[in-house]
Amino acid sequence: MVSTVNLDVDVKVKVDWGMRIGELSEATGVSSRALRYYEQQGLLRSERLPNGYREYAPESIEVVAFIQDLFHAGLSSDVVRDILPCAGNEHPRGDCAELLARVRQVRDELVRQEHHIAERRRRLDAYLADGHEALPAR
Repeated sequence: MVSTVNLDVDVKVKVDWGMRIGELSEATGVSSRALRYYEQQGLLRSERLPNGYREYAPESIEVVAFIQDLFHAGLSSDVVRDILPCAGNEHPRGDCAELLARVRQVRDELVRQEHHIAERRRRLDAYLADGHEALPAR
């Protein structure tokens, strides 16, 4: 004889898939203030918990790193905001080909600046090689 037992179990499980702003700041090395700025600029998304805390998805770490790379390359918040959908799974708001052209322009400007800085460094190296390395101590 087979008997069946029905159990009514009420179990609450808290699943924490996200991280708070301090954790994201620590994971990325970017200040909480900068992360809030990214959010204000529409570059980064968070969910608001009932207690008002921001919660960020795990992939936010990679998004922040990408934003940092774009800022370090000299791109503005406006350009970064337009680029992010083209780099991710979202449907882009604009023309990605046009954005690529803008990014190429910024890259070309960086190359021009690099050549300029390299020339300045060569001049300083030549100056130092001519014996002007140190001034006599007084």
